[in-house]
Amino acid sequence: MVKGWHGLFGTFTGVALLTVALLPVAVLVVWVLARRRRAAGTPGAWRLSLAEVGIVYGTVPWVWMILLPGSRAGAVTGRLSLVPLHDLVKIFADGPARATGQIVGNLLVFAALGFFAPVRFAALASVTRVLALGAGCSVLVEVAQYVLRLDRVSSVDDVLLNAAGAGLAALASRRWWRTPADAPSGQPHPAAVSPAGRRTAARR
Repeated sequence: MVKGWHGLFGTFTGVALLTVALLPVAVLVVWVLARRRRAAGTPGAWRLSLAEVGIVYGTVPWVWMILLPGSRAGAVTGRLSLVPLHDLVKIFADGPARATGQIVGNLLVFAALGFFAPVRFAALASVTRVLALGAGCSVLVEVAQYVLRLDRVSSVDDVLLNAAGAGLAALASRRWWRTPADAPSGQPHPAAVSPAGRRTAARR
């Protein structure tokens, strides 16, 4: 049974099937959250709800896939690859098709997180911060692979590609990023208040 589940949901095809199967549930959750926020008068109810569900819906299946155990899980010690670009060179030597799949897959792992996190959280409305977030999440996954002895290679190249995917996705969503200017009307963006204005306000 474990092998069967691994064979189905441990592949790109399996992830796609799982994602499609859960799409109606994700849409329903977005609708429920948005309705509740609109009833409460929350600005940007649909955008916030879509971003929250998108982060989970677009990230969990990929993380699940890369944390599935290999055929020798538990029987072999964790393997590390800490030389940047070493693994990429090796997979290109095995053929461009495999290299393309590996690169695209790693770019997509935290792409949804990179796309939606700055849409949801003003504090993450920065490519640098999204890159750091993607790298941090990737390091946690690689450490888990190593510590749990999942018969996978914990590679610095995976971290680089995961972070790059998050950063590129963040650039794609830049026009929808949440900023302090999204605060309710009457509260100006802090950057829009001049130093003189702040001094005047402080004397009041």
